[in-house]
Amino acid sequence: MTPEKKARLIAAVGSRILRLLFGTLRFRIHDRAGLLAAPPEKPLLWAFWHNQILISPYFWERFFPERRGAALASQSKDGEIIAAIIRCFGLRPIRGSSSRGGTRALVEMRRALAEGFDIAITPDGPRGPCYRVNPGVVKLAQSTGGLVLPLHIAYSRCWRLKSWDGFMIPKPFATVDVTLDALHQIPATTTEEEFEAQRLLLENLLRQTTP
Repeated sequence: MTPEKKARLIAAVGSRILRLLFGTLRFRIHDRAGLLAAPPEKPLLWAFWHNQILISPYFWERFFPERRGAALASQSKDGEIIAAIIRCFGLRPIRGSSSRGGTRALVEMRRALAEGFDIAITPDGPRGPCYRVNPGVVKLAQSTGGLVLPLHIAYSRCWRLKSWDGFMIPKPFATVDVTLDALHQIPATTTEEEFEAQRLLLENLLRQTTP
């Protein structure tokens, strides 16, 4: 069996198990962006921390099925499985990360935005540091004029893995609070100091995005 077929098989089984778990959850959405009432036609950059990624494809599929979406998945073996799972939830995977294939991924994300796809990004992934925004999302927003949607996901009860990011898995029948914060425009910058100020601003927005 090829690695691609193995990844698809794991994703098919895994996505079914995840759907059973997610079906027990209760969602509360705090829509500060007004996305549910008046969704913008312009594609968005959905930004959230890496440890909150598990529920995001299902949340997207359930509450925003009319919006075409794409998500970044690393080029590692694990990334192959993640990419296959992303497809199971109707999202388009883009392969690459800040540590591997970053330039190609940035080009692909620009192309997807131009085609009308929203992009999901974990700005502290795939290796951290946890809760620190890597510069890629800032560069992407500046080069495309894309609006950033800071998003926060919190569970009433969850397991936390002993990983670099404390990856979260909701427990059955938990309540999920999802905050869609106000849309954020990142202006162009001309100096390293200005760029760092914008990076820190986005980082603080993501840290402060709580229900």
